[in-house]
Amino acid sequence: MNLPFGSNSTDTFPMADTADASASGTEARAAMIESPASAMTPSSTPLAIKVDHVSVTYRTTLERRPTLRGTIRRMGRRERSVREIKAIRDVSFEVSRGKVLGVVGSNGAGKSTLMRTVAGILPPTEGRVEVRGRVSTLLALGVGFNRELTGRENVVLGGLAAGLSREKCYEKYDEIAEFAELGEDMDRPMRTYSSGMYGRLAFSVAVNMDPDILIIDEAMSVGDARFRRKSSEKMRELCGQARTILLVSHSLGSIRALCDEAIWMHQGELKMWDEPDAVIAGYTKFMDVREDAVTLEDI
Repeated sequence: MNLPFGSNSTDTFPMADTADASASGTEARAAMIESPASAMTPSSTPLAIKVDHVSVTYRTTLERRPTLRGTIRRMGRRERSVREIKAIRDVSFEVSRGKVLGVVGSNGAGKSTLMRTVAGILPPTEGRVEVRGRVSTLLALGVGFNRELTGRENVVLGGLAAGLSREKCYEKYDEIAEFAELGEDMDRPMRTYSSGMYGRLAFSVAVNMDPDILIIDEAMSVGDARFRRKSSEKMRELCGQARTILLVSHSLGSIRALCDEAIWMHQGELKMWDEPDAVIAGYTKFMDVREDAVTLEDI
């Protein structure tokens, strides 16, 4: 399945980007990011994901606390007190089928916005995203769950959202429930769940739906130490099954151990796209930290 997402009109959010840079500037930025050697090597492996010059721009009000008086004054003057936030700036990369791509960057770098755009949740302002295959996402704690429904009912809801039939969701239920280890809590409303229970069920649903493409955004460190180990083993299993995976993580050790390639995002721009070791070295040097047990676990 090929799901293209194109540019959007200025009436939607995020808004269409008003190009304030010349074409030559854009080409210069693109020239700075080279494909890793593995991506440049001729291969018969088809692409699973292609991100082509994607930009995402938001509009937000300038006022911290909008007032009725200020709104009426601006209406009378025909002013619009808004500003543009360029969350993603001209990003391009490709992921071959069966490859694992790690995504690193500091908070606010645009990683989550990029993952939502690839997943089709957020339309790009400019550029194009092509996704070939059924996608399962774990983008944030409990996203897609209905807090008033039970864990059992949310498993079915998550499966339907991932494109499975209701019958397939029921077939998968026992496997998901066993992995989450929530026992009788599966029949309780999720509003009664702790954050750890939320995370365990969300991870279990995402990884056990047999997706072609799995997108995980900083969600591998859920639950207690035993469940984190179990999650890590499951991720290794999925990597060995030739699944296409996008993994956003501050754990550089996980990026190094699980990924075939990595990209480094900074202030909405793609700073580097290369082998994991090279990207980690460049990122840690830029952040002025050493590659020790602390940084490899979480920075």
